Amino acid sequence: MTIRYRIQEKHQTLYLRATIIQAIRQFFIDHDYLEIETPCRIPEPTPEAFIDSILSESWFLQTSPELCMKKLVASGLSRIFQLCKCFRANERSDTHLQEFTLLEWYRSGANYEQLMDECEQLFIHIAQLLNQKNEIDYQGSSIFLTPPWKRISVTEAFNKFAQISLDEAIQKDLFDEIMVYEIEPALGLQPVFLYDYPKERAALARLSSHNPNIAERFELYIGGHELANAFSELTDPIEQRERFQNEINERMAFQKPVYPIPESFLHILKGLPETAGIALGIDRLVMLFANVATIDQVVAFTMEELT
Repeated sequence: MTIRYRIQEKHQTLYLRATIIQAIRQFFIDHDYLEIETPCRIPEPTPEAFIDSILSESWFLQTSPELCMKKLVASGLSRIFQLCKCFRANERSDTHLQEFTLLEWYRSGANYEQLMDECEQLFIHIAQLLNQKNEIDYQGSSIFLTPPWKRISVTEAFNKFAQISLDEAIQKDLFDEIMVYEIEPALGLQPVFLYDYPKERAALARLSSHNPNIAERFELYIGGHELANAFSELTDPIEQRERFQNEINERMAFQKPVYPIPESFLHILKGLPETAGIALGIDRLVMLFANVATIDQVVAFTMEELT
Protein backbone atom coordinates (compact mmCIF):
# COMPACT_ATOMS: atom_id res chain seq x y z
CA MET A 1 0.00 0.00 0.00
CA THR A 2 1.44 3.40 -0.97
CA ILE A 3 1.76 6.20 1.57
CA ARG A 4 -0.69 8.29 -0.47
CA TYR A 5 -3.35 5.58 -0.27
CA ARG A 6 -2.79 5.07 3.47
CA ILE A 7 -3.32 8.79 4.05
CA GLN A 8 -6.43 8.84 1.87
CA GLU A 9 -7.86 6.02 3.98
CA LYS A 10 -7.59 8.31 7.01
CA HIS A 11 -9.42 11.30 5.52
CA GLN A 12 -12.78 10.55 7.16
CA THR A 13 -11.15 9.97 10.53
CA LEU A 14 -9.15 13.19 10.25
CA TYR A 15 -12.37 15.14 9.65
CA LEU A 16 -13.87 13.44 12.71
CA ARG A 17 -10.76 14.26 14.75
CA ALA A 18 -11.01 17.93 13.82
CA THR A 19 -14.69 18.01 14.80
CA ILE A 20 -13.92 16.42 18.19
CA ILE A 21 -11.14 18.92 18.88
CA GLN A 22 -13.47 21.79 18.02
CA ALA A 23 -16.07 20.30 20.38
CA ILE A 24 -13.51 20.08 23.17
CA ARG A 25 -12.53 23.71 22.74
CA GLN A 26 -16.16 24.80 22.77
CA PHE A 27 -16.85 22.78 25.93
CA PHE A 28 -14.08 24.49 27.86
CA ILE A 29 -14.90 27.94 26.52
CA ASP A 30 -18.52 27.41 27.62
CA HIS A 31 -17.23 26.43 31.09
CA ASP A 32 -15.14 29.61 31.49
CA TYR A 33 -11.74 28.01 30.88
CA LEU A 34 -8.89 29.92 29.29
CA GLU A 35 -7.00 28.14 26.52
CA ILE A 36 -3.26 28.55 27.00
CA GLU A 37 -0.03 27.44 25.33
CA THR A 38 3.18 26.49 27.09
CA PRO A 39 6.61 25.58 25.64
CA CYS A 40 7.25 22.10 24.27
CA ARG A 41 10.95 22.34 25.17
CA ILE A 42 11.66 22.56 28.89
CA PRO A 43 14.85 22.56 30.98
CA GLU A 44 13.58 20.01 33.52
CA PRO A 45 11.04 17.25 32.90
CA THR A 46 8.94 15.76 35.68
CA PRO A 47 11.10 13.05 37.30
CA GLU A 48 9.06 9.87 36.87
CA ALA A 49 10.49 6.39 37.26
CA PHE A 50 8.99 4.83 34.16
CA ILE A 51 8.44 7.74 31.77
CA ASP A 52 11.46 8.58 29.62
CA SER A 53 11.99 12.04 28.14
CA ILE A 54 13.46 12.84 24.73
CA LEU A 55 16.43 15.19 24.61
CA SER A 56 16.28 18.40 22.57
CA GLU A 57 19.82 19.75 22.67
CA SER A 58 20.47 20.26 26.40
CA TRP A 59 16.76 20.55 27.23
CA PHE A 60 13.88 18.07 26.94
CA LEU A 61 10.69 17.68 24.95
CA GLN A 62 7.81 17.76 27.40
CA THR A 63 6.20 14.49 28.47
CA SER A 64 3.33 16.61 29.77
CA PRO A 65 2.64 20.35 30.14
CA GLU A 66 1.85 19.77 33.81
CA LEU A 67 4.62 21.74 35.49
CA CYS A 68 4.17 24.83 33.31
CA MET A 69 0.40 24.77 33.68
CA LYS A 70 0.58 24.58 37.46
CA LYS A 71 2.86 27.60 37.42
CA LEU A 72 0.08 29.46 35.59
CA VAL A 73 -2.50 28.37 38.17
CA ALA A 74 -0.16 29.51 40.95
CA SER A 75 0.02 32.91 39.22
CA GLY A 76 -3.74 33.32 39.59
CA LEU A 77 -5.33 31.72 36.50
CA SER A 78 -8.11 29.61 38.00
CA ARG A 79 -9.36 27.57 35.00
CA ILE A 80 -7.03 26.68 32.13
CA PHE A 81 -6.86 24.04 29.42
CA GLN A 82 -4.41 23.11 26.70
CA LEU A 83 -4.28 20.84 23.66
CA CYS A 84 -0.66 20.08 22.92
CA LYS A 85 1.94 17.68 21.59
CA CYS A 86 3.87 15.61 24.11
CA PHE A 87 6.77 13.23 23.67
CA ARG A 88 7.90 10.07 25.44
CA ALA A 89 10.80 7.85 24.46
CA ASN A 90 10.46 4.09 23.98
CA GLU A 91 6.67 4.09 23.64
CA ARG A 92 5.14 2.40 20.59
CA SER A 93 2.16 0.04 20.39
CA ASP A 94 -1.38 -0.07 19.06
CA THR A 95 -2.29 2.53 21.71
CA HIS A 96 1.04 4.38 22.17
CA LEU A 97 3.03 6.85 20.09
CA GLN A 98 6.26 8.62 20.97
CA GLU A 99 4.63 11.87 19.79
CA PHE A 100 1.02 12.20 20.86
CA THR A 101 -1.65 14.77 21.68
CA LEU A 102 -2.78 15.53 25.22
CA LEU A 103 -5.64 17.56 26.59
CA GLU A 104 -4.82 18.89 30.04
CA TRP A 105 -6.97 21.08 32.21
CA TYR A 106 -6.61 22.54 35.71
CA ARG A 107 -9.23 24.02 37.98
CA SER A 108 -8.46 25.75 41.24
CA GLY A 109 -10.87 25.28 44.13
CA ALA A 110 -11.71 21.78 42.86
CA ASN A 111 -10.76 18.20 43.70
CA TYR A 112 -10.49 14.95 41.76
CA GLU A 113 -14.13 14.01 42.33
CA GLN A 114 -15.28 17.17 40.56
CA LEU A 115 -13.04 16.29 37.62
CA MET A 116 -14.82 12.93 37.33
CA ASP A 117 -18.07 14.84 36.87
CA GLU A 118 -16.42 17.12 34.31
CA CYS A 119 -15.11 14.12 32.33
CA GLU A 120 -18.64 12.77 32.06
CA GLN A 121 -19.93 16.13 30.87
CA LEU A 122 -17.16 16.46 28.28
CA PHE A 123 -17.85 13.06 26.70
CA ILE A 124 -21.60 13.73 26.64
CA HIS A 125 -20.94 17.06 24.92
CA ILE A 126 -18.82 15.39 22.22
CA ALA A 127 -21.28 12.54 21.67
CA GLN A 128 -24.23 14.89 21.32
CA LEU A 129 -22.36 17.12 18.87
CA LEU A 130 -21.66 13.97 16.81
CA ASN A 131 -25.35 12.95 17.09
CA GLN A 132 -24.40 9.74 18.88
CA LYS A 133 -27.01 10.08 21.64
CA ASN A 134 -24.72 9.17 24.57
CA GLU A 135 -23.75 5.86 22.97
CA ILE A 136 -20.60 4.79 21.13
CA ASP A 137 -20.43 1.77 18.85
CA TYR A 138 -16.93 0.46 19.48
CA GLN A 139 -15.50 -2.74 17.99
CA GLY A 140 -18.85 -4.50 17.90
CA SER A 141 -20.04 -3.39 21.35
CA SER A 142 -22.08 -0.47 22.64
CA ILE A 143 -20.47 1.88 25.14
CA PHE A 144 -23.01 3.89 27.13
CA LEU A 145 -21.95 7.36 28.24
CA THR A 146 -25.01 8.38 30.28
CA PRO A 147 -23.80 9.32 33.77
CA PRO A 148 -23.12 8.43 36.47
CA TRP A 149 -20.22 6.26 35.34
CA LYS A 150 -19.02 3.40 37.50
CA ARG A 151 -16.48 4.32 40.17
CA ILE A 152 -14.34 1.64 41.83
CA SER A 153 -11.46 2.15 44.24
CA VAL A 154 -8.11 0.49 43.59
CA THR A 155 -8.53 -1.47 46.83
CA GLU A 156 -11.93 -2.77 45.67
CA ALA A 157 -10.49 -3.66 42.27
CA PHE A 158 -7.71 -5.73 43.84
CA ASN A 159 -10.17 -7.48 46.17
CA LYS A 160 -12.45 -8.31 43.23
CA PHE A 161 -10.09 -9.06 40.36
CA ALA A 162 -6.57 -9.78 41.65
CA GLN A 163 -5.11 -12.95 43.08
CA ILE A 164 -3.39 -11.07 45.90
CA SER A 165 -4.32 -8.05 48.01
CA LEU A 166 -3.26 -4.50 47.27
CA ASP A 167 -0.96 -4.45 50.32
CA GLU A 168 0.76 -7.66 49.22
CA ALA A 169 1.15 -6.34 45.67
CA ILE A 170 2.87 -3.21 47.01
CA GLN A 171 5.14 -5.21 49.34
CA LYS A 172 6.21 -7.56 46.53
CA ASP A 173 6.56 -4.73 43.98
CA LEU A 174 3.89 -6.34 41.79
CA PHE A 175 1.41 -3.45 41.65
CA ASP A 176 2.04 -2.42 38.04
CA GLU A 177 2.16 -6.01 36.78
CA ILE A 178 -1.15 -6.91 38.40
CA MET A 179 -2.74 -3.70 37.17
CA VAL A 180 -1.79 -4.51 33.57
CA TYR A 181 -2.56 -8.23 33.52
CA GLU A 182 -5.38 -8.67 36.04
CA ILE A 183 -7.13 -5.38 36.90
CA GLU A 184 -7.29 -3.48 33.61
CA PRO A 185 -8.62 -6.41 31.49
CA ALA A 186 -11.35 -7.01 34.09
CA LEU A 187 -12.69 -3.45 33.99
CA GLY A 188 -14.62 -4.10 30.76
CA LEU A 189 -15.60 -1.70 28.00
CA GLN A 190 -17.98 0.62 29.85
CA PRO A 191 -16.66 3.86 31.37
CA VAL A 192 -15.12 3.37 34.81
CA PHE A 193 -13.15 5.61 37.14
CA LEU A 194 -10.48 3.69 39.03
CA TYR A 195 -9.72 5.91 42.00
CA ASP A 196 -7.85 6.23 45.32
CA TYR A 197 -4.43 4.91 44.40
CA PRO A 198 -1.98 3.76 47.08
CA LYS A 199 0.39 6.44 48.33
CA GLU A 200 3.26 4.60 46.62
CA ARG A 201 1.64 5.55 43.29
CA ALA A 202 0.69 9.08 44.27
CA ALA A 203 2.94 10.80 41.69
CA LEU A 204 1.97 14.47 42.06
CA ALA A 205 -1.32 13.76 43.82
CA ARG A 206 -2.39 14.96 47.27
CA LEU A 207 -2.80 12.31 49.96
CA SER A 208 -6.28 11.93 51.42
CA SER A 209 -6.98 13.76 54.67
CA HIS A 210 -9.13 10.75 55.69
CA ASN A 211 -6.52 8.10 54.90
CA PRO A 212 -2.83 9.06 54.50
CA ASN A 213 -2.15 5.76 52.73
CA ILE A 214 -4.38 6.81 49.82
CA ALA A 215 -3.73 9.35 47.06
CA GLU A 216 -6.56 11.42 45.57
CA ARG A 217 -5.92 10.14 42.07
CA PHE A 218 -8.05 8.48 39.40
CA GLU A 219 -7.63 6.99 35.97
CA LEU A 220 -10.45 6.78 33.44
CA TYR A 221 -10.94 3.61 31.40
CA ILE A 222 -13.29 3.32 28.42
CA GLY A 223 -13.35 0.61 25.76
CA GLY A 224 -10.57 -1.26 27.52
CA HIS A 225 -8.17 1.70 27.20
CA GLU A 226 -6.82 4.08 29.81
CA LEU A 227 -7.79 7.57 28.63
CA ALA A 228 -7.06 9.92 31.51
CA ASN A 229 -5.04 10.38 34.68
CA ALA A 230 -6.11 12.95 37.27
CA PHE A 231 -5.17 14.25 40.72
CA SER A 232 -6.15 16.52 43.50
CA GLU A 233 -2.83 18.28 43.24
CA LEU A 234 -0.12 18.14 45.88
CA THR A 235 0.81 21.67 47.04
CA ASP A 236 3.50 20.90 49.63
CA PRO A 237 6.96 21.59 48.10
CA ILE A 238 8.80 19.61 50.80
CA GLU A 239 6.74 16.48 50.23
CA GLN A 240 6.94 16.95 46.46
CA ARG A 241 10.74 17.17 46.62
CA GLU A 242 10.83 13.86 48.52
CA ARG A 243 8.63 12.22 45.90
CA PHE A 244 10.77 13.53 43.06
CA GLN A 245 13.85 12.15 44.81
CA ASN A 246 12.16 8.76 45.22
CA GLU A 247 11.41 8.70 41.49
CA ILE A 248 15.03 9.62 40.72
CA ASN A 249 16.23 6.83 43.01
CA GLU A 250 14.07 4.35 41.12
CA ARG A 251 15.49 5.56 37.82
CA MET A 252 18.99 5.09 39.16
CA ALA A 253 18.13 1.58 40.35
CA PHE A 254 16.98 0.69 36.83
CA GLN A 255 20.05 2.40 35.33
CA LYS A 256 17.89 4.94 33.51
CA PRO A 257 19.00 8.51 32.70
CA VAL A 258 18.54 10.75 35.73
CA TYR A 259 16.69 14.05 35.32
CA PRO A 260 17.28 17.11 37.51
CA ILE A 261 14.75 18.07 40.14
CA PRO A 262 12.62 20.92 38.71
CA GLU A 263 13.57 23.58 41.23
CA SER A 264 11.61 26.39 39.57
CA PHE A 265 8.44 24.32 39.92
CA LEU A 266 9.06 23.55 43.59
CA HIS A 267 9.63 27.27 44.20
CA ILE A 268 6.13 28.19 43.01
CA LEU A 269 4.37 25.14 44.45
CA LYS A 270 3.76 26.76 47.83
CA GLY A 271 1.68 29.36 45.98
CA LEU A 272 -0.55 26.77 44.30
CA PRO A 273 -4.11 26.88 45.69
CA GLU A 274 -6.26 23.79 46.09
CA THR A 275 -6.36 22.55 42.52
CA ALA A 276 -7.38 19.50 40.50
CA GLY A 277 -5.75 18.59 37.20
CA ILE A 278 -6.16 15.96 34.52
CA ALA A 279 -4.43 14.70 31.37
CA LEU A 280 -6.59 13.01 28.72
CA GLY A 281 -5.21 11.33 25.61
CA ILE A 282 -6.78 12.83 22.50
CA ASP A 283 -5.60 10.07 20.15
CA ARG A 284 -7.24 7.34 22.23
CA LEU A 285 -10.39 9.42 22.62
CA VAL A 286 -10.64 9.72 18.82
CA MET A 287 -10.10 5.95 18.52
CA LEU A 288 -13.31 5.43 20.50
CA PHE A 289 -15.48 7.79 18.52
CA ALA A 290 -13.96 6.66 15.20
CA ASN A 291 -14.48 2.98 16.13
CA VAL A 292 -10.93 1.96 15.21
CA ALA A 293 -8.60 -0.48 16.96
CA THR A 294 -5.21 1.21 16.56
CA ILE A 295 -3.82 4.65 17.26
CA ASP A 296 -2.17 4.68 13.81
CA GLN A 297 -5.61 5.18 12.24
CA VAL A 298 -6.37 8.48 14.01
CA VAL A 299 -3.19 10.49 13.31
CA ALA A 300 -2.18 11.97 9.98
CA PHE A 301 1.27 10.35 10.15
CA THR A 302 2.98 7.88 12.40
CA MET A 303 6.75 8.14 12.62
CA GLU A 304 7.04 5.06 10.38
CA GLU A 305 5.02 6.82 7.67
CA LEU A 306 7.44 9.74 7.54
CA THR A 307 10.33 7.71 6.13
